[in-house]
Amino acid sequence: MALKTELCDLLEIEKPIIQGGMAWVATGELAAAVSSAGGLGIIGAGNAPADVIEKEIEKVRELTDKPFGLNIMLLSPFADDIIELAIEKKVPVITTGAGNPGKHVKRFQEVGSKVIPVVPSVALARRMERLKVDAVIVEGTEAGGHIGELTTMALVPQVVNAIEIPVIAAGGVADGRGLAAVLALGAKGAQIGTRFVCSEECTASEDFKKAIVGARDRDAVVTGRSTGHPVRNLKNKLTKEIDRLEKEGAKPEEVEELGSGKLRDAVIDGDVDQGSVMAGQISGMISEIKSVREIVDEIIEDAEAVIKNSHSLLK
Repeated sequence: MALKTELCDLLEIEKPIIQGGMAWVATGELAAAVSSAGGLGIIGAGNAPADVIEKEIEKVRELTDKPFGLNIMLLSPFADDIIELAIEKKVPVITTGAGNPGKHVKRFQEVGSKVIPVVPSVALARRMERLKVDAVIVEGTEAGGHIGELTTMALVPQVVNAIEIPVIAAGGVADGRGLAAVLALGAKGAQIGTRFVCSEECTASEDFKKAIVGARDRDAVVTGRSTGHPVRNLKNKLTKEIDRLEKEGAKPEEVEELGSGKLRDAVIDGDVDQGSVMAGQISGMISEIKSVREIVDEIIEDAEAVIKNSHSLLK
């Protein structure tokens, strides 16, 4: 029997795995590879303009006929244009972050799109359910990039208890054990980001991937707490400089200015010293770069084995 949840039926996918919509990283190539492997690949719009994202959507549709998604960062200066593009192109799944998608939910759903916001708390999950979204992604602080405060282990079951719509867990999942764990917490699937960065199909620079592969358990640190927008990235010269500024009481604008544009420097240019290597705490678990299909198949096979083996604990 294959591992399947109601999330698979909702999104018309084979396996309950969603790839994170990481800015600069989640391109059409990566999204298409994850969707072709049976999960749901997602394009990360980030702060890119609509014409750039349109090309990524076209790229996915050239590479696969499977469902895919688009992550829209609602604070992007191009968010309104991206929303119109997504509606025009009838993107199958829309995930959102950094804002409230409320006024757009009905418009997305009218063209057949499923709407799945990322939430960091029970209160926001309840609010999204009232907006009649299709599911929520509950992201714990273990994740890479912009984070909340609650852990996946603590947050997911609380959200599952509070709402009726499907919950997808994110943050701290890199293998089959992680997927099995969040399913045990009541989630219907997992969103995985950092593990897919270290895939052959990911177009991020090799230095960016190698930084993750070489990371240890305590290398994923948080910077920018003083700005109100904390970010988890791998420890390097940039994080040390930001940490120094924050300890010296620098203004939030100074801290934000130092970090501005640094993600692109790391992902595209391969500057892993002065760039922002956004990655989750599971970086220390990743030891090699594999194809997306190998990653997906391995996660599913291991999760199935964990679930089956757990039965032996019942005496």
